[in-house]
Amino acid sequence: MDSWNRKADEVLFSPHRLAPELPASAQTPENAFPSYFISSTMPFPPPNWTLNVGGMVNKPASFTLEQLQQMPRTETRVRHHCVEGWSAVAAWQGVRLSDVARIVDVDPRAKYVEFRSFDSNYWSSWDVASALHPQTILAYGMNGNHLYPDHGAPLRLYSAVKLGYKMVKYLTAINFLPRETGGYWENQGYEWFGGV
Repeated sequence: MDSWNRKADEVLFSPHRLAPELPASAQTPENAFPSYFISSTMPFPPPNWTLNVGGMVNKPASFTLEQLQQMPRTETRVRHHCVEGWSAVAAWQGVRLSDVARIVDVDPRAKYVEFRSFDSNYWSSWDVASALHPQTILAYGMNGNHLYPDHGAPLRLYSAVKLGYKMVKYLTAINFLPRETGGYWENQGYEWFGGV
């Protein structure tokens, strides 16, 4: 079924269709927005944390949080959908992944993107079209504040086009690849595409 689901998801997905942005009045109170991590204790970034971007790129790079914050900032407020059945709304601030992809000059033969976390080696892989969607961001802020540790500080992946388990928190590496590499939950039977 996963193969059938993936084909159906890819047909339905459009890199140009945007999820509706919601008003501030739709926002979930911060203490009611669930948080989740795999480690037995809350993960905190390693000293001298950087985001490493590589794989099939012509200009591999490492970015500090300050460098990412100096890039053109974007914000999205869309409904977050969890595979467990709950949904919530927050405003996420960060930089579009497509902007970072332009800086590192992604090889057009790269069809997939792998996202790695420092939270117990959590990871997920996406199709490149979803990763470069205009509402896919590297979020360093939530509701106008710095990202909190329980929501993936210092940087997390956020997107309007994927279910929550695809949005890797505690992001440490992004690799553009010729094939998908599964993921923490995907390798345990969760749908690979994970589209909304």
